[in-house]
Amino acid sequence: MHCGSVRLIHPHAESVSKPQSEHSTKMNPCVLPTPLPDLDGDKRWHSIHRRFISDCREKDPDVIFLGDCIFETVQDSEAWNQYFAPLHCLNFSIRDDCTEHVLWRIENGALDNVNPKIVVLHVGTNNVKNSAEEVAEGVLANVSKIRQKLPNAYILLPSLLPRGQQPNKLREKNSNINELVNGLTKGQYRVQTVAIDKGLVQSDGSISHHDMFDYKNLTNAGAKKILEPLYDLLSQILNENEPENDLTPSE
Repeated sequence: MHCGSVRLIHPHAESVSKPQSEHSTKMNPCVLPTPLPDLDGDKRWHSIHRRFISDCREKDPDVIFLGDCIFETVQDSEAWNQYFAPLHCLNFSIRDDCTEHVLWRIENGALDNVNPKIVVLHVGTNNVKNSAEEVAEGVLANVSKIRQKLPNAYILLPSLLPRGQQPNKLREKNSNINELVNGLTKGQYRVQTVAIDKGLVQSDGSISHHDMFDYKNLTNAGAKKILEPLYDLLSQILNENEPENDLTPSE
């Protein structure tokens, strides 16, 4: 599956634009780094975050996934084992994270002591109370923070997936977020969006439980549909950046 070539643009070629909307005059909660509230009282979220920081010290990944439930659940899928287990990957996705929670994790060590070639960021579907414009700004805030931490890494932004068995406002909002993020990241240095939502919505507008067991998170069949195009793009980038072997015969 061909995903097209990756455009390389000089970091100073174009300035980063920001979405403008009516809410811009007030503080957007999606761009404020915030730890996930410990509603259960067991501090699991912070424990997971500390484990991720430890992984950064002990491992040398080529690819890091940052995000929410979508990529947390696919880590145990057959497609993940087929495509990504052989790569040097770390998956720093946590189930309930919103844009502001991932942003807090980045600011508090999630990408320290590590130098991956690619960061895959998927976040925003859990920001159900925020507008599409607010969520898009939150995604862009994460991109900017990743760029501060890793000046030369590729940043891949898989599209937010449709959700709900039948068409609904959240599905429509995720589609709007994807359009906003696509427009706002054009021209940014080593930032690439990739559509991974093909084939999930059927001709009648419904989503099958064979693809999404709860109409949000993915089954093995659904995971295969979203991971194939992502793997194609990851492989392309990794292969393009492999140093060429010196084939000159030794004397």
